[in-house]
Amino acid sequence: MAQARVKARSPRKESVFGERFAVFAECLLTGVWIAVACLGVVTYPAAFAAGARHLRRSTAHEGGGWREFVVEFRAAVRGGWIVGLVGWAAVAAVWVDVQAARAGIPGGPFVGAVGLFALIGLAVAGLRAAAVWTPSARWRALLADAGRRTVLDPAGSFLLVGGLAVVACSALFVAPLAVPVLGAVAAAAVAVEERYRHR
Repeated sequence: MAQARVKARSPRKESVFGERFAVFAECLLTGVWIAVACLGVVTYPAAFAAGARHLRRSTAHEGGGWREFVVEFRAAVRGGWIVGLVGWAAVAAVWVDVQAARAGIPGGPFVGAVGLFALIGLAVAGLRAAAVWTPSARWRALLADAGRRTVLDPAGSFLLVGGLAVVACSALFVAPLAVPVLGAVAAAAVAVEERYRHR
């Protein structure tokens, strides 16, 4: 009787493992799609938004593939390119702050540290906004709400900071590995937002 129960349970365990592995593989593939879509330099918010939406569909067992990703990327890039441009402007401002800190300007280290933390906060808010993006949503409203969630849910925000750190480390040690890991960061943003929504 016990052997029959073990046999009855084993296919279920394999199917759970198979399902989880399929989600992991989908994340890595989505990371490649996101990396290709980011080649437009200012298109990275739209790329993450389309990637996150694809992963939400995938975990909900809904259809969708490369074509749906492209359609949603085009919809997201309409307002998302402005967000991408602002993001690069923020990076440039922080770079100037860091250079000022290195030059020994009074108060430079403090300003550089504040700028760096602000940039990390903006990146986390951007990821959280991309994770809940829909074709009918406006980026300004998404970012405002995501900024509030970034502050109100520090645990989720720190998880995303960790994901960004993994991408940075992957790029330093094995540059090609950073490409599929982008999909894992998008999946982490989706998971953090789901966690926050169910709280």
